[in-house]
Amino acid sequence: MTTKPSVLRADARRNRERILEAAVRAFSEKGPDVAIDTIAKAAGVGSATLYRHFPTREALVEAAYRNELARVCDSATTLLADHAPDRALRLWMDHFIDYVAAKQGMADALRAAVASGADPFAETLDKLGTALTTLLHAGADAGLVRSDIGPLDVGFSLAGVALITSAPDQRERADRLLDLLLDGLRYGADGARQQ
Repeated sequence: MTTKPSVLRADARRNRERILEAAVRAFSEKGPDVAIDTIAKAAGVGSATLYRHFPTREALVEAAYRNELARVCDSATTLLADHAPDRALRLWMDHFIDYVAAKQGMADALRAAVASGADPFAETLDKLGTALTTLLHAGADAGLVRSDIGPLDVGFSLAGVALITSAPDQRERADRLLDLLLDGLRYGADGARQQ
């Protein structure tokens, strides 16, 4: 008896993840009015399962957006565990560009959710700021990036890169601009001067 509930909980978590991934794709590709049944089918679950997790379209849109936000923000810690701080920062920048692309793809669905009273963006700046602060402090502590640049400045720079390279055929340009941004963050860092 004790193993069944945990199996169901793991199943429910997997179903929820599949639903959120399918929702991001569907809202991005088909717009805010995509049929909920289409999302359920793409996720490999029944409509009842989808509605058990997300009772309204707005709840689904909000959860899909917040899941993308959590994905990018949570990756900061994982990247720092696996890479040098400056490399982790650069890889995180790639995740940020992907997050912005998903957000832009879901723009109409997000606007509809906001119009209905939802606030999917309530924690966005705080969470992104925390992730960037973690990465920048790790880089500065290691002497790999400047310590005099704050997360807000880096965030605005990243947002600018994301906005001007939002088309899929602009990914190479985005990579060059992100490399340039990281070079700027390295310039004047203690470790960078010694190399």
